[in-house]
Formats: sequence, structure tokens, C-alpha cells
Amino acid sequence: MPVATPRLLTAEGHELRMVLQKHKARRKRKAFLLVAPLLTFVVVGFCLPILDMLRRSADNSIVEETLPRTISSLKGWDASGDSLPGERAFAALAQDLVLAQQQRRATRLGQRLNYELSGLASLFRRSGRDMEKVVLEVRSRRGSYKESLIAFDARWGELDSWRVLKRFEDEMVADYYFASLDMKRDLQSNEVSFRPSEERIYLRLFGRTVVISLGITLATLLLGFPLALWIARLPTHQGNILLVMVLLPFWTSLLVRTTSWIVLLQQQGVINDLLVAIGIVSEEGRLRMIYNTTGTVVAMTHILLPFMVLPLYSVMKTISPSYMRAAVSLGAHPISAFWKVYFPNTVPGIGAGAIMVFILSIGYYITPELVGGRTGVFISNRIAYHISSSLNWGLAAALGIALLTFVVAIYWLYDKLVGIDNIKLG
Repeated sequence: MPVATPRLLTAEGHELRMVLQKHKARRKRKAFLLVAPLLTFVVVGFCLPILDMLRRSADNSIVEETLPRTISSLKGWDASGDSLPGERAFAALAQDLVLAQQQRRATRLGQRLNYELSGLASLFRRSGRDMEKVVLEVRSRRGSYKESLIAFDARWGELDSWRVLKRFEDEMVADYYFASLDMKRDLQSNEVSFRPSEERIYLRLFGRTVVISLGITLATLLLGFPLALWIARLPTHQGNILLVMVLLPFWTSLLVRTTSWIVLLQQQGVINDLLVAIGIVSEEGRLRMIYNTTGTVVAMTHILLPFMVLPLYSVMKTISPSYMRAAVSLGAHPISAFWKVYFPNTVPGIGAGAIMVFILSIGYYITPELVGGRTGVFISNRIAYHISSSLNWGLAAALGIALLTFVVAIYWLYDKLVGIDNIKLG
């Protein structure tokens, strides 16, 4: 006969197991409340904007919402053929445009479709403004909508204008992503292909962003490694003074630091004046170090250098000097001892600083915009252009998602090759 396990009770007579479970649940609730503000900030400030970008990068609801009758009438029309839609489609378009103008949506629709076929913005703006007169005229003389619309504007008699409407009948489309990769869909065959090499913008910008970011990462490593090594080997008091100097740029506005480099690097700037004064370059041969790739690399290397120095310093500070002394005492040359004993211990700091500088530089905007000129701008500058100037938010969102995907892929690749667990900040 099985023996019953005695229940453990507290001094108050409650079952100990239940008391411990309640205590554990209470601790979990308190821990969640402590992190709730940060979690809310991450969701509101990071997750929701990404979800909104995903929606905008594929959103095409304005076409179906503005031209519901037209989209319905085009269901059976073959866009790959050589004939225009029938009278029903033209009549539906006229009715939709009259209602769209009343709701002030015709211009917005034209702007959206103009990204796919130049000239549609003006066509929809003009048609929305005068379509009510056209409809009244057709009804008064019982004429044909098709003939009247083509007579009103010959572009309604062009197949491409209707093919664009047919292509964008769905609420979600991938054309912004095609455009972000310098690809396009043929209006007639609907096949996706790359644009001619002279028209490719974004792939070239992505490549330039990656190459320059790698150069900046390498430059910060070459400058930051000996600086961090020097600070780590100094006595604590002197090392702290130099650390404050490394952190000093963080107390200065980014805009001020970038503008300072413009003053230093321009052709009539401080550096060129100094080179001319000591005779290294002539007055006519002043160096062009600003508004190009050189200006971007120099300015961003200075701005991002602390992000390399600090992880390196924190790791180097934990490496015991006895390692080097032991290697030298066993017969190793100091240089050989450095590369085989000391340097491998700094790899976690190098990894942390490199991935931090690289990811930060890929998304930089202000510095390349001010000092990059035509050849030193990044993909982020193009995203900002579409948001603030061309107002093509869908393409800007697609470019942003592509950039985010690339950064996540780099992070994943780094984890596979090096291991994210090997990154240390001290």
C-alpha cells in the first residue's frame, strides 16, 4: 500500500508549495512591471514603425478604393493584348473620377500611378477637374464614354494607361521592392527584369554604402586599436583622463562636428592652406577632400571612432600583462608574443567594435548629406529624399526594409562565422 507524502505547512498553516508558487508569480509580475516601460518604448518606437514600413512598402489600396467600378470592369480584360477595354470600363472610369474629385482623391491617385508611368499625374489631375463636364455632355447627347474620353485626352486611348490600372488592381503589390532593386515589370507582358545599367541607382547606392562603411570600419580599427592599447596600459588616473578625451566628442553636437570638417577639408580650408604654406601642394593644385567619398570617410571615421575605442579598451583592460611577460620569458620575440598571445585575446573587442561601427555607418544620414557630395552619399540619403522631397513613401519604405534586411543578414552571417557569443564589451 503506497505511503502518502506528508504535506509541508508554513507557520500560519498554509501549504508550503502553494505559498512558494504565489511568491514566484508575484516576483514575475514585479519583474514585468519593471521592464514594462522599456518594452512599451521598444514596441512603440521600433516595432510599430517597422510594421508600418512593411505595410507602406506594399500598400496599393488607393487604386481600388478610388476606382472600384473601373477595377471591377477590367477583371476580364487582357492587358497583354492590343485592344482597349470596352465601353463599360470607360463609363466606370468616368463615374469613379467624378466621385474621386469630390473626395479630393484624384490627384493623390495620379501621383501614385505616376511612379509607374510618367504623365499619369497630370492626366488624373486634369481628368478629375473636368470629368463632370464630360459626363454631363455624354448623357445629354447619349454619346459614347470611350470616344468622349479619348477626345478629351488622347492618353486615355493609349494602352499603357489602362495597363497600369489593370496591374495595380490588387491592394498589395511588390513593385516598390522591384524598384528598390532597380527592377521593373513590363506593362504588357508583366515580366520582371533589371533596368539598363545606366538607369540603375539603388543597387549602386547599396554597394557604395557597404564599401564605404567597410572602409570606415577598417579606418576606425586601425586608429582605435593602438589608442585603446595605449590607454589600457597607462596608469588608471592617466587612462581615465584620455578616456574623457575620447568621450568628449559625444558632448558636442553631431552637426557641429560635421561642419568643422567642412571648414578643415574644403579647398580654401585649414588643411589646404597649411599644405600650400609648407609647399607640399601648389595654389592651383589644392586637394579636393570634401563633397566626395574622402570627406565622408574622414568625417565619419572621426565621429564613429569612440564606438571602436571603448569596446577595445574594455576588453584590453581585462588582459593581464603577465601573459606577454610569460611569452617573452619563454623565448618569444615581443612582436611574435603580441600577435600570438595578446592580439587573440582582443578579438572579442574587435568584433564588438567592428559590428557596432559598421551597422551605425550603414544607416548614417547627416554626415554623408553634408560632406558626401555626389559620390559620398549613402542609401539612407536616398530614403530621406523620397520621404521629404519626392513624397514616394512606398519606395522609401521598401528601401528601408531592404536596408534592414541587409543589416539583419550581416548580423546573422557574423553570428554563423564568428559567433555573437564571442563579442564582449569587457
